[in-house]
Amino acid sequence: MNTAHSTEKLYLRNIYELLGENFYIPAYQRGYRWGAIQVKELLDDIWEFSQPHGGNDSSFYCLQPVVVVRGEDCWQVVDGQQRLTTLRLILHFLEQEHLKRPLEEAYKKSVYMLKYETRPGCEAFLQGIHKESNTDNIDFFHMVQAYNAIRNWFSDKDYNDNNKLLATLLAKSTEERSVKVIWYDLSDECLNNDYAIDVFSRINIGKIPLTNAELVKALFLQRSHFHNDQARLKQLQIATEWDIIEKRLQEPAFWYFISNSSKHYPTRIEYIFDLMKGKKSNDETFFTFHKFHEDFKSGTANIEHLWQGIKRYFLSFDEWFQDRELYHLIGFLVDCGEKVAELKAESERENSTKTEFKKYLKDRIRLQVRCQLDELYYDEPVIKKLLLLFNIQTLLSTREADIRFPFDRYKQEKWDIEHIRSQTDSAPVGVARKVWLKDIEVYFSGSRFKGDSLEREQEFAAIATELLTLEHIDNEFDRLYNEVVSYFGQDEVSWGDELGNLALLDSSTNRSYKNALFPIKRARIIDNDKRGVFVPICTKNVFLKYYSQSVTELVHWSESDAKYYQEAIGQTLKDYLPDQGEKSE
Repeated sequence: MNTAHSTEKLYLRNIYELLGENFYIPAYQRGYRWGAIQVKELLDDIWEFSQPHGGNDSSFYCLQPVVVVRGEDCWQVVDGQQRLTTLRLILHFLEQEHLKRPLEEAYKKSVYMLKYETRPGCEAFLQGIHKESNTDNIDFFHMVQAYNAIRNWFSDKDYNDNNKLLATLLAKSTEERSVKVIWYDLSDECLNNDYAIDVFSRINIGKIPLTNAELVKALFLQRSHFHNDQARLKQLQIATEWDIIEKRLQEPAFWYFISNSSKHYPTRIEYIFDLMKGKKSNDETFFTFHKFHEDFKSGTANIEHLWQGIKRYFLSFDEWFQDRELYHLIGFLVDCGEKVAELKAESERENSTKTEFKKYLKDRIRLQVRCQLDELYYDEPVIKKLLLLFNIQTLLSTREADIRFPFDRYKQEKWDIEHIRSQTDSAPVGVARKVWLKDIEVYFSGSRFKGDSLEREQEFAAIATELLTLEHIDNEFDRLYNEVVSYFGQDEVSWGDELGNLALLDSSTNRSYKNALFPIKRARIIDNDKRGVFVPICTKNVFLKYYSQSVTELVHWSESDAKYYQEAIGQTLKDYLPDQGEKSE
């Protein structure tokens, strides 16, 4: 067994270094199941990487982790057997069809061996797999299928192509482009216990892959980084502080304030690692781990200094969160897609003060909302930003109340723009009809319509109740819809798609409100507010007609209401908007 790295727990190994090793696949793992698609994808990736301009600037191509436990004369594989088996099949093909001699003669090392606890004849089968065409053994069957996929992939490659791929696959010099695996040795954790089985269950049965965060954590907690007399104490300190940071990042209000990523982070401290190392969306999965590994591998890294850098990164976010103004300004910019790492770099610019940082943030916000309000129409992206900023600035203007805009609710509930006065040119269809009818039934059955002189209103409720029980209601529904629209004076208007007729609503409410008329929307907003359901402050103000000059007519949203509302938006955001007389770029 290769013991060159026996004192390390986590590191990168060239495929060349695996030659001559013995691997043992325990019975608790499932058999080999890779198909032609996975085999082709692996070969395509290695081939692309082997090219001079293969679209990868790294000095090596990294495979998923291989998790192992040291045995007496072998490595017990906890995770990675599918990749190890496929690589073994590729090497066997090149040995048979390209080198036409044992690998040991060409590389002074033999192909690594694989032993399955449940398949005693596996190694002998692999050595002769190029002669096999079929088998009743399900694991061997899949291996034959994979080998055939390898043979097909190489069918259009010539000798030089094969040589180039093999040279890349088995490169051993640090100066050459090479293929590596993340080698994760759990031997110390698995002494006298079943930890290996626990890890396998979590990774494979639970479909939870090893993450950059877990791998980086293993790097930080290696005993070799510390003096023997302080190793346990330092490990405990880092592990405890790690958990404190992770717990804070798991809080929705904190997480959605600094994160606008659609990527799911099982361990959210990884987000900080990605920011620190500048990971881009098209970087490979373990990019961040590689960067931290380089820090440690260089020999110049000070673990205390590295860990303090991580803590400082987190504490900057925590400081922003605690400052009410910074929370809102940064939260808005993050939602608009501004890079958090760039904001942090600006906040730490030499001799920069908090006042100057806030001025910088406001300048960035101005760039996000450069527009003329009277030129905006529904579906223009800037409208959503404007309405979000309108809500935020309204809260910031209310300094007496420590109310914060809930970025977690905004992002999770997918708030979007909606018409205040609904578009009535097209009546509801399908399921939306039932929703609309139920709204009408509830609205006109209310106590305000119980008087003897309100026959028409009671008739609306009765018709809606009856139609809800019928299957075919086309003509009757259209007639009721037109009468109710006329009753509320909500015929189609020319300004229906302008800013003065738009507000923020969450996606579930948005769907149910889509064809609801203004008074019904208003009633539901008030009811939600009474029940403690969160409603954006400016949305609530709109339906309470807070911005209108006259509130004598509460069941209509008129052109003058829309005009006053748009003026309120302009007045509230005057410090961010360009002069409304000049043309925006």
